Amino acid sequence: MNPSEVLRLVDTIHRDKNIDKAIVFEGIEAALVSAAKKHFGEEEEVVIHIDRETGEITGSYQGEVLTPEDIAERIGAQTAKQVMIQKIREAERDALYDEYMELMDQLVTGVVQRYDGGAATVSLGNIEAILPRGEQIPGESFHNNERVRAVVCDVRKAGSRVKVILSRTRRQLVARLFEQEIPEIADGVIEIRSIAREPGYRTKVAVSSLDQRVDCVGACVGVRGNRIKNVVEELAGERIDIVRFSDDTEVLIPNALQPAEVEEVILCRMFGRAIVLVREDQLSLAIGRRGQNVRLASKLSIWDIEIMTREELDEQIEQAIVGFSVLDGMADELAENLVGEGFLSYDDLSVIEPDALMEMGGLTQEQADHIIEQAEAKAQEAEVEAAEQRRRQREQERMEAAMAQAEEAEAKADAARAAELEKMGVEPADETTPTDETTPTEETATTDDEAPAEEEPPTDEAPAEADEAQPADEAPEETRS
Repeated sequence: MNPSEVLRLVDTIHRDKNIDKAIVFEGIEAALVSAAKKHFGEEEEVVIHIDRETGEITGSYQGEVLTPEDIAERIGAQTAKQVMIQKIREAERDALYDEYMELMDQLVTGVVQRYDGGAATVSLGNIEAILPRGEQIPGESFHNNERVRAVVCDVRKAGSRVKVILSRTRRQLVARLFEQEIPEIADGVIEIRSIAREPGYRTKVAVSSLDQRVDCVGACVGVRGNRIKNVVEELAGERIDIVRFSDDTEVLIPNALQPAEVEEVILCRMFGRAIVLVREDQLSLAIGRRGQNVRLASKLSIWDIEIMTREELDEQIEQAIVGFSVLDGMADELAENLVGEGFLSYDDLSVIEPDALMEMGGLTQEQADHIIEQAEAKAQEAEVEAAEQRRRQREQERMEAAMAQAEEAEAKADAARAAELEKMGVEPADETTPTDETTPTEETATTDDEAPAEEEPPTDEAPAEADEAQPADEAPEETRS
């Protein structure tokens, strides 16, 4: 191989494939060594070196110097070419892998090439990435040549290729879109402290400002909501709540539960629970549809949030004190201390550390273990009872659903019969109202001389007087007719 051709080949690969020249030189050297070993033997020691300045190829075989002519003669050109192509492809793959590993969790823009089976193939220019169905926002679909923005969530080597996986459901997508639409975040004046997201439905973003003169929430919303509107449109109409972050958990949790109004936050630090008290009219708003609001607030604040009214809390406290007091070895003072720390059920007490229980109640190791064992047994009993109650509830719901289906089927059958009679020109009979055919019959049966029985009931003397007034040789009018 001519040295000038080697340099020209390295330069071409460097420019076309965006591969560092050093990597290309090493790939060619490795290819020549591999080809030489196929000629001399795999166990033989072969060294090949390419001068980076002149492109001259030199080498040695078991310490014996090989000239370029020897290398060209002993190494088949076709074999060297095949191995070289393979090494260059591997170098290209490694370069792509490194490039997209640096783009991990970053926003990329591509064009949809194919949309088949729910998965989209997206061209990113130098590579085709995959946007799986599970990484798409629920309800969205794509068309060929449609522009799409997503974040890189996974990069892996697959043979001689690089497989790039994109996502539109990760929290990082929201963060990158905020950085694009809100200059204060890109400049570092406003910081995104936490994100909780349920893709396609709702997202909560906690932000803080490093400059007290900048309103972090107002800057993210923008004038008339134009900044956040662009993010919402990119996320297919997903609702976004922007809340003010605080290092004080008792301030952060009410902010995270907005728009619900919170009366009080009680922190149970021993096991990371926050009891949030709200008014009765705020209860459903704080919980949200299917628990979405409180669930996102829990993720945002990293606390297990339980919403209840003050009356519910007082009832649970009373039940917990009574329940704990029946345990063998549990003093009333210890029961009150446990409730004060947020332990409101046997299940809560069953997970307490023995050392913490010993310290709170001045107990020995055996006494603490005995109390915890009792709590575990009570918790299992309560779980079995709750499971049985859920089973009965499901059975009741199934029975009600079956009855509703039966009533619906009967109503449909009645409607079908009525439609069939209507087609035949027959009026359906009304069971409560006399028909036209029965009414004339009744009128015909009532003569001018006779009154209906209901209007003029006969007395005991009436028959006798009628007999006397009627001649014996004449038949009654009704008989004559």
